[in-house]
Amino acid sequence: MGRSRVTKLNRREWIGAILGPHVAASVGCSPLQLPPAGELKSTNFRLGHLIRDRQMPQLQDDQWQDVPIVIIGGGIAGLSAAWRLLRAGVKDFVILELEDLAGGTARGGTSGSLAYPWGAHYIPVPMPENQPLIQLLEEMKVVRGREADGSPVVGEQFLCRDPQERLFYDGEWHEGIYPYKDASDDDLRQLSEFRAEIDRWVDARDPNGRRMFAVPMATGSDCPEVRALDQLTMAQWLDQHQWDSDRLRWLVDYACRDDYGLSLDRTSAWAGIFYFAARVSAAGQESQSVITWPEGNSKVSNYLIECVSDQLRCGIAVCAVNPADDVEATGEDPATGSRRAKPSVIAMETSSRRMVGFRADKVIFAAPQMLAKYLVRSEGDQQQRAESESFQYGAWLVANVHLKDRPNEAGFPMCWDNVTYGSKSLGYVTSTHQSGVDYGPTVLTWYYAFAEDDPKITRQRMLKQSWSDWVDLVMSDLRVAHEDIDQYVTKVDVMLWGHAMVQPVQGFVWNQARIDAAKPLGSVHFAGTDLSGVALFEEALYHGIRAAEEVLTEQGYGFEPMQTRFNS
Repeated sequence: MGRSRVTKLNRREWIGAILGPHVAASVGCSPLQLPPAGELKSTNFRLGHLIRDRQMPQLQDDQWQDVPIVIIGGGIAGLSAAWRLLRAGVKDFVILELEDLAGGTARGGTSGSLAYPWGAHYIPVPMPENQPLIQLLEEMKVVRGREADGSPVVGEQFLCRDPQERLFYDGEWHEGIYPYKDASDDDLRQLSEFRAEIDRWVDARDPNGRRMFAVPMATGSDCPEVRALDQLTMAQWLDQHQWDSDRLRWLVDYACRDDYGLSLDRTSAWAGIFYFAARVSAAGQESQSVITWPEGNSKVSNYLIECVSDQLRCGIAVCAVNPADDVEATGEDPATGSRRAKPSVIAMETSSRRMVGFRADKVIFAAPQMLAKYLVRSEGDQQQRAESESFQYGAWLVANVHLKDRPNEAGFPMCWDNVTYGSKSLGYVTSTHQSGVDYGPTVLTWYYAFAEDDPKITRQRMLKQSWSDWVDLVMSDLRVAHEDIDQYVTKVDVMLWGHAMVQPVQGFVWNQARIDAAKPLGSVHFAGTDLSGVALFEEALYHGIRAAEEVLTEQGYGFEPMQTRFNS
């Protein structure tokens, strides 16, 4: 076809390797049909690599400024830390964000009257214990009140509209995600046993009365029975229960790919069970209802961005963080009366390549841990920052497919979440579903996690593949369920997330390195969803608030804590 590829695979083999043989079998021999428009987007790979390799200009003496608190990273964790500081009455801080837009993977886009996500696209209704999230949603007027037990009352327009999800199986769409059609008695028995085992974990409490799995995970149990699950993969845990049903294994594999970007044979069993048990309030009940918007979680990130607009500086690439500036000691330790050094942050304005330095009392490092070993510089940090080596990050591809009308299809009608059985993709969400628009133009946001590949190899491939390569992949998957979709497509934009989320691989979640990485290093405090081992909105919010409250405490501010941390 005249297009270079990283491998020697032909088109069908390449698609099969990524999406599976089920999708590859539908790839015909006709010439490749591409949409009339679209672009390839990504995070700032190349500038990030320059920072990693420390190929930065020198900072001049007149390029320093003093700021009491510097927050590094404008994703949900950094924005949450800033929001917490503002709620405590602290306004003198700055947020430094590499990209031109803040929000991290909780970004969204618009095209005319249509809005759509570029990453995370929902938040389960929080349980009563998650007070910070409830308070944030109250500020946003998403939560309209509380039940007697403290459960939030969410405005009906924000709860995911029915029908919520469907599965393309055996040539037509079916309601729900599990493929019930033609399921054998043994398939159904195993599904029932699996659900019963999950219910056991939902209702179980440890000796301290904590739920075994809770959101955020720091409020759940760290008892030996729970920690032991991390030593197994989810596939091994299923093996132990002798659950070999292809349908059950597909469902669990889909869940692991959906939340963690991992296949079930690479996912920690702790994380796999967490997915099914942490958001269920009691045995026999469904998971918490879903809050969503056409633009996904950018609704929340945009709210936070507006709150901190005076402090947010985008297009600022942090190059180094010194826990204490040994050049100029400033400030006095109230306990000893001795002079102490301030931490410093060295950064570069990405548009002008001008260097800038910040002397701070406190730094909140809300960037991924993978950057800590490159950015945080201190003679005493070698062991603690080496812990970042155990953090693995998966790559994702997100495509927004713009349609001028809806394609024909068989079976259950289009839902918010639409998944194809047998495909390794995660399917798509329909942007206009929550708005109640079931006809005419829409945007399908399609997701794929590179769950099996070595992340380093995947990121190298991402830099070499073209827009047409990725669009070919996306459209090949969509054509399985929508044979006529090409005639309705007006544009396909593709986003490459090279380090989209931390991966809870076997042995990582309860590894001491993951736990220790959240501990402060001098005046540098760490935040970020990867510190939980699972990349969820609630975990990013938790760590942002935790780090902010650590700073508030050390700076002597009086405040009422928003959350309680139970385990390590």
